[in-house]
Amino acid sequence: MAQGLVLTLLGGAVLRVSALSDIYVNYVKPGFRPLLVAAGLVILLLGVLGVAKEWRRPYPAKDAGQDGHGHGPWVAWLLCLPVIAIFLISPPPLGSYAAEREQTPPPRPTPAGEYAALTPGTATAMPLGEFIGRAWGDPRQSLRDRPVKLVGFVVPSKKKGQWYLTRMQLRCCAADAFPLKVAVLGAAAPRADTWVEVTGTWVPTPYDRLPKGTVAPEMKATRVAKVSQPGEPYE
Repeated sequence: MAQGLVLTLLGGAVLRVSALSDIYVNYVKPGFRPLLVAAGLVILLLGVLGVAKEWRRPYPAKDAGQDGHGHGPWVAWLLCLPVIAIFLISPPPLGSYAAEREQTPPPRPTPAGEYAALTPGTATAMPLGEFIGRAWGDPRQSLRDRPVKLVGFVVPSKKKGQWYLTRMQLRCCAADAFPLKVAVLGAAAPRADTWVEVTGTWVPTPYDRLPKGTVAPEMKATRVAKVSQPGEPYE
């Protein structure tokens, strides 16, 4: 009975975060939604069938020598606690704690053709990944003297006078996420994990002075505004 109930609760939890809400994007890419819904339905069906089968099964009478105080079934019911926790507590998306402790640098972007020119005088909104790609991989330096708007969460920096605007990028799920960081200069750091929109301009770094490995490009901020967490928190 316990195994069937665990499967029923687990299937219901998967459906709750995928079919009945958008919580699943805290853990996997949006394209996984149909697979999660299908998996949740299958697990839920197996659980219901298991519970129904156990419910109809006749149980043998207790032996006269038994005192009825066995603990095996009660221990099995403890398996339900982690699944019930999914219904009550939905873990948030990865934030500054994960970003600060990720030691493996993301792969350095490779040039992907010529980037389109940005409109002068108008702040262009773009993903952090595009900003980093332009900063590192655009020989024409299309970011130079062009204001942009970037959205991410705040990660403190050990270097004085800067902090990181960050978005986590997924290869598949939250387990393999890595941070995309832009160093923000010229503005006081909001509290860690605060989602903000930063308007500013890229601080050029000569290509022959780029250190080996991956470093965060720098951005001179002219405006920092708090915003709500996006519905899709990862890039």
